Amino acid sequence: MVEQKYGDKLAERLDAASERLDGRSPLEILAWAFQEYAPDITLACSFGGVTGMVLLDMAAKIYPQVRVFYLDTDFLFPETYDLVKEASRRYGVQPVGFKSRLTPEEQARQYGAALWQRDTDLCCQLRKVEPNLRALEGQKAWISGLRRDQAKTRTQVRVVEWDAKFNLAKVNPLAHWTEEQVWRYIRDNNVPYNKLHDRGYPSIGCTYCTRAVKPGEDSRAGRWAGSDKTECGLHTAAPITLDFAIKAGEGVQGNNDTNAG
Repeated sequence: MVEQKYGDKLAERLDAASERLDGRSPLEILAWAFQEYAPDITLACSFGGVTGMVLLDMAAKIYPQVRVFYLDTDFLFPETYDLVKEASRRYGVQPVGFKSRLTPEEQARQYGAALWQRDTDLCCQLRKVEPNLRALEGQKAWISGLRRDQAKTRTQVRVVEWDAKFNLAKVNPLAHWTEEQVWRYIRDNNVPYNKLHDRGYPSIGCTYCTRAVKPGEDSRAGRWAGSDKTECGLHTAAPITLDFAIKAGEGVQGNNDTNAG
C-alpha cells in the first residue's frame, strides 16, 4: 500500500490554499500552482475530455515548459492519438504516454482474454492506475481536470487537495467550472479537441469501454456501459496495493512510456 504521512501543517496549508483559491479563475489557480510547485509539477491530459485541453491551453500560456502526460492504455481511439499529435504541434509540448507494464497480449495470457469485460477494475488498475503512479514519480503536485459537475462522485472536489492515493498535492483548476464554460473557452480560444465529441461521445476512454451517448442520457453513460462502474480508479479514495503492479512487471522490460510525435 502506498502511504504518506499527511502532517497537520501540510493539511492546514493545502486547506487554506484551497479556500483562498476557490473563487479565483483557473488561470490564477494555475499560476499559483506553478509558482508553488514548478518544476516538480505535471499536467495530466487524457486527450479525450475537453477539460484537459482547456488546461493544456491555459498552462502553455503561463508555463510553456509544462510537463504533460497521458495514459496510453493501448486501447485508445485513433482520434485520441491524433489529438496528442495535434496538441504537440500546437503547443510545442511533448506529451509522454505511460503504458501498462503488460502489453495487451501479455495481459491476455496472464489474466485471460477481454479482461475489461470480466474485471473492469483490475483492467483499469493495470492499464491506468499503475502507469499513473509511475507518471507521478518525483513530482510534488499534479494538475487534474476534475470538475464538480462531471459526476455525483465528484461534487466535493476541492481546488487544491492532498492526493493520498499518489502521495502528492493535486490541483483542480476547473473544479468550479461547468461543461458550458469549458466549451465556451474551447470555442473562444480555438482549442483543439477530440473529434469524437462531435459524434456523440461526451466522455472518452478506451475503445472497449466507451460508446456514444444516447439523447437524454448522462454524459458519462457511455463509460463502462452495462456495469455499475463510474470511475477508473485514478480519483477514488481506495488505496493502491502494489501486488498487481509487481506481478505485472515480472519479466517485462522497456514498456514504460512513449513520446508523442
